[in-house]
Amino acid sequence: MSSYLPPHEGLLPYWLLLASIAAISNSVNSYRSLRWPRQTYASPLAASQVTPFAARVYGTWTFLSAVVRVFAAYRIDDPGFYALTLATFALALTHFTAEWLAFGTMQADKGCATVMLVSGSSVVWMLLQRGFYLG
Repeated sequence: MSSYLPPHEGLLPYWLLLASIAAISNSVNSYRSLRWPRQTYASPLAASQVTPFAARVYGTWTFLSAVVRVFAAYRIDDPGFYALTLATFALALTHFTAEWLAFGTMQADKGCATVMLVSGSSVVWMLLQRGFYLG
C-alpha cells in the first residue's frame, strides 16, 4: 500500500492526495445530482442558479483541480506543480469568497465553511512550506 502513497517527507503531499480524492468524489456527485453543488452554494439566490449545467461546470472545474493536486502530491518538489497547485487553492478561495460576499450565492454555513477552510488552510500551508519542498 505504501508504494501508492506520495514518496516525500512531511504531511502536505498526503493532504494534497486526500484533498484530490475528496474533490474527485465531489466532481462525480456533481454530475449525478444537484445535491452536492446546492450544499455548497446554499442561498435563496443560488437555488435558481444551480442548474444541471452549472453543476457539471462545477464538477469539471473541481476535477481539473483534483488532477493538478494529485500530480503535485507526487511531484511536490517540482516548482511548476507547486505553483499550479497553490493557484488552484487560491482561485478556489477567491471564487468562494466572491460567491459568498459579492454575489450572495453562498451563506455562512457548513458548505461555505468547508470549502473556505480547505482552500484557505491549504493556501497558508503551501506558502509556509514552500521553502521546505522547493529548497
